[in-house]
Amino acid sequence: MKFTAIKDAPMIRVLGRTTQEREPLTLFWTGSGLEFGIRAEELWVEFLSDYSLYESWISIQINGSFISRQMLSKGINKICIFRGMNPEKIKQVRIIKETQAMSGDEECLLQFIGFYTDGELLPALERTMKIEWIGDSITSGEGVIGSIEEEDWIPMIFSAFRNYAIIASDALDAEYRIISQSGWGVLSGWDNNPYCALPDYYEQVCGLLSGERNEVLGAKRKYDFSLWQPDFVIVNLGTNDSVAFHQPEWKEEETGKTWKQRINLKGQFEPEDIKRFVQKVIEFLITLRKCNAKAEIIWAYGMIDSTMLHPIYEAVEKYRTNTGDLKVHLLILPEMSKEGIGARNHPGELSHKKTAKIITEYIQSLIERKKIT
Repeated sequence: MKFTAIKDAPMIRVLGRTTQEREPLTLFWTGSGLEFGIRAEELWVEFLSDYSLYESWISIQINGSFISRQMLSKGINKICIFRGMNPEKIKQVRIIKETQAMSGDEECLLQFIGFYTDGELLPALERTMKIEWIGDSITSGEGVIGSIEEEDWIPMIFSAFRNYAIIASDALDAEYRIISQSGWGVLSGWDNNPYCALPDYYEQVCGLLSGERNEVLGAKRKYDFSLWQPDFVIVNLGTNDSVAFHQPEWKEEETGKTWKQRINLKGQFEPEDIKRFVQKVIEFLITLRKCNAKAEIIWAYGMIDSTMLHPIYEAVEKYRTNTGDLKVHLLILPEMSKEGIGARNHPGELSHKKTAKIITEYIQSLIERKKIT
């Protein structure tokens, strides 16, 4: 079988935000991976995996169907994607990273080196649109896989393949990118940590990763948005901001400074903290428009919690009024039902499918509205 390095295979579509380096190709985010056609009887992929706490998992799809899912062991290894298939038929292959960028493990790494095959690599099928998804644990697919009894926070229970972002992207025939991090929010993380605010890292390749190796690989670089412009940007943030109001204050060890989203004596969220949240949403919408000039931006919220719905609505309306930008929308998502709960009390696959359907139909309605006008 012949070896082809990733750098020598320009026909391969790279999924997910990364750098321009292809020797090897570093995959940072949830759902990042490779998509391509191939005419062959057998195919193997060579990769480099590393971790200290949280290993990477991948899933493999052939001709749009799920084939396998597995954990990747440390080191340089090869795995078989398929063998014994009709060598004359063209197969469409997608290999994706099931797990998110692990901000809590600076050793976590996944790189693709190349392919071994007896056939010919071909371009991936063209997609009709591009969608970027931005979110927290829901968008990272936490709890989509695994039984309802599972409470361990481990990579095994994350699944990009089964989350609403990829389900909806496939339904819309869209190329996608996912920017998400479990426990993070707009203003702070679930524990009031202000450094876990996803908008602060949006303009970097994958700036929430730490460690010297990630910096060398380009995670902290300013991202070049001209390389990939989405038609739609879907934001699903706010759930962890709501949780933070019910958590103890967060203290920075080095300075002793504390942060807390407060509940007042009336049992209500402190208005000043809500005001800060609204302002941060507006600022993020401004950033999103600067980086994605022509995209329809949809803030979709409500799968686990709807507490921040009114502040998000207020922020979207203020942004639209102040800027005249009517290509920004708010979409209310269905709260997960008892039957839709997955692992770690997160939305399961049923909830993700319902959400994907609603988002798909909403995007289709926006497309139809454009045609009419």
